[in-house]
Amino acid sequence: MLYMIGRRTAAKEIALLLPNLLILFKELARDPRVPRGSKALLVVGALWFASPIDLIPEFIPVLGPLDDAVAAALILRHILRKAGPDVVAEHWRGDMRTLQRLVRLPARTSETPPPRDTTRQRPIDRNRAGTTPKRSPTAQG
Repeated sequence: MLYMIGRRTAAKEIALLLPNLLILFKELARDPRVPRGSKALLVVGALWFASPIDLIPEFIPVLGPLDDAVAAALILRHILRKAGPDVVAEHWRGDMRTLQRLVRLPARTSETPPPRDTTRQRPIDRNRAGTTPKRSPTAQG
């Protein structure tokens, strides 16, 4: 339908969305920068897409493919938080605008700072864990 309206690129991207997602999930599952738990989620997602059983049957217009798109978006959001947008973008084979629309990924420019690594936390000081801070003798006065 989009093809007939004259939007060849949009029609092509919609037609290639599922194959591009499967390739993306396969490559992300092989990437050492993706945590092991996230890789398991990628495998579940790939099986979800390949499975003939859906929450909403595919023959229902608009809503049929929606459960696959929602599952893909949720998995990709998780991967973006854990591995970072650069890792996901590196493995995406389709039009970058499609990926940006799917997960609301901001367009990267050379001026855009890299994402903060929120997975790393400061180590706990075992000597101070569970203790209250001591007051200095001059502060008690």
